[in-house]
Amino acid sequence: MKKVILSLIFLSLIVSSCTDSDDKSDAYGNFEAVEITVSAEANGKLLEFNVEEGQTIDEGEIVGYIDTVQLNLKKQQLDQQKNTVRTKYNNVFSQVSVLQQEKNNALIEKNRIEKLIKDEAAPEKQLDDINARINVIDKQIASVQSQNSTTFQEVKTIDTQIDQLTDQINKSEITNPIKGTVLIRFSEPSEIVNYGKPLYKIADLSIMELRVYVSGDQLPSIKIGQEVTVIVDKNKEENRTLKGTISWISSKAEFTPKIIQTKEERVNLVYAVKVSVNNDGTLKIGMPGEIMFNMNQKSE
Repeated sequence: MKKVILSLIFLSLIVSSCTDSDDKSDAYGNFEAVEITVSAEANGKLLEFNVEEGQTIDEGEIVGYIDTVQLNLKKQQLDQQKNTVRTKYNNVFSQVSVLQQEKNNALIEKNRIEKLIKDEAAPEKQLDDINARINVIDKQIASVQSQNSTTFQEVKTIDTQIDQLTDQINKSEITNPIKGTVLIRFSEPSEIVNYGKPLYKIADLSIMELRVYVSGDQLPSIKIGQEVTVIVDKNKEENRTLKGTISWISSKAEFTPKIIQTKEERVNLVYAVKVSVNNDGTLKIGMPGEIMFNMNQKSE
C-alpha cells in the first residue's frame, strides 16, 4: 500500500513539474497607462471645477473656469482706446481730402495762368507762385499721410494686445485634452491658481500597456504587431488570459528592474517591451501581468 501511495505521489510531482514547465510565462511586468497632467494656463481664482477622481471625461469637455474679470476689463479698455485712435484715423483722412481738393483748385488755376501766359496776358511770376503753392500742398498731404501711417500702426498694436487678451480669456476655460478617467485631483474650487499649476491627472484606461522585459535570446522571436497571450490573476488559485499586441520594443538593453521577482532574472540584461491590451475594466495601473508568446506568430 505504501509503495502505491509513493508511486502516486511521485507521478503527481512529475505531472506537476511538466505542467509548470509548460505553463511558464515568457515575460513578466506591470500594467501602465499614459498619464496626462492638466495644468492651469491662466492666473486667478478657480471659480468652477467639475472634476472628481474616478470620473470619465470626454475629450474637449469644459471642466472648469478661472476668473477673467480683470482680463475682460482690460479688453474693454483697449476696445475704447482703439475707437479713439480710429477717430484720429478718420480725422486724418478728412484733412487729406481737404488738401487734395485745394490742390485740385490750384491745378485748375495753374492751367488758366499757363493759357494767359501763352497769350502774353499774364506775367511769369503768377505761374511761379501757383507752382510754389502746389508744392506746399503736396508737402502738407505727405505730412498728414505720415501721421496716418503712425495712427495705423497704433491701431495694429492695439489689435495685437486685444488678440493676446482674447487668447488668455479662452485659456481660462479648462478644457479636457483626452477622453479618459481622472486619476488624481490636485486643486479645489475657489483656490487661487497660477499658470502651470497642476489641476488633475487623467489617463485613457480603455487600452492598457503591459511593460514586460525579455532577454536577448527572446528578442529575435518577437516583433511589433505580434499577438501574445496576457495572463493576469483571477484569484489566489486561478489565472485568466487576455489577448495583447506588441506595440513597442526598446532598442536598448537595460538591467531587469527590481519588480521582477526572480533574482536570477534581475541580474540579466533585458529589453523592455510594451503590450497593448484592451481593458475590460478589471485592469489597473501597477497590476502585475505575464505574457506568453504565440508560437505560431514568432518570427523565424
